[in-house]
Amino acid sequence: MSNPTSETELACDEAESSCTAIERILRPREADLGGFFVRRSLPTAQLKMVGPWIFFDHMGPVQYAPGEGLNVRPHPHSGLATVTYLFDGEITHRDSISSHQVIRPGDINVMVAGRGVTHSERQDPETVAAEHRLHGLQLWLALPLEHEEMAPAFQHYPESDIPETTVGSVAVRVIMGSAYGQTSPVQTLAETLYVEARLPAGQRLVLPEAPERAVYVVQGHLKALDTDIPKHTMAILAEQGGVEVEAVEDTIIAVIGGEPFERRYVEWNFVASSRERIERSKDDWQEGSFPPVVGDDDDPLPLPG
Repeated sequence: MSNPTSETELACDEAESSCTAIERILRPREADLGGFFVRRSLPTAQLKMVGPWIFFDHMGPVQYAPGEGLNVRPHPHSGLATVTYLFDGEITHRDSISSHQVIRPGDINVMVAGRGVTHSERQDPETVAAEHRLHGLQLWLALPLEHEEMAPAFQHYPESDIPETTVGSVAVRVIMGSAYGQTSPVQTLAETLYVEARLPAGQRLVLPEAPERAVYVVQGHLKALDTDIPKHTMAILAEQGGVEVEAVEDTIIAVIGGEPFERRYVEWNFVASSRERIERSKDDWQEGSFPPVVGDDDDPLPLPG
């Protein structure tokens, strides 16, 4: 998805003892992407990445009237992998390596941009013709240095392929990486963690460990010790193990993390280990050097001014 400029503010008093397990709480900035809102938690001025994760957007939820829907024209990416996951609705993905895939709730779409790829995100005419809802997360993974210039690739994993388990009364899906005795089949290029958990009110969960971690509250309200983690905020976790959260009400969370990465630069839809590589991607897009989306002849999005 196209990447508007954003800022996110720090919202945790680190002098309080309740912040022992929680280093900081990030409140995302809302941005309108042409008819629906996203909440962006990463990157921020204070924190660029959590493990390999460099971008975290919460899309919707939005209720579309008949005749309206998601319509993101062809646009480029390089140096990253997009990871798309829906709670409600559907999105049709097309790209320049001939991928054509409808993503539905519980599925995982991973598009590795590598040296450069173009894609579009839309909804089919039947979906748009009726009132419908869209709600999901789109995240970006930075690529390890040795994979920055790899050939683009696309993988789709249906809902049935993603391992599920129950921890106490908490339903858990291990989307990427390993946790709670489950290992996801989703291929990764570095140590990566991505878990969804649904906590009934009053239930507790010890969060899985990773070198760097964060928890985002999609819906509901959490507590960690005496620290509130309200809806639509991201808590950056300290290195200590055994961090336990409790649901104040029925709550859905996403836990992300993984191995720390070297510095990455981000501009528009491009990620790279150097500013020079970012500039090359910008020049390539302006000059029309990126390949077109197969099956989508609409005008591409322009490079922001």
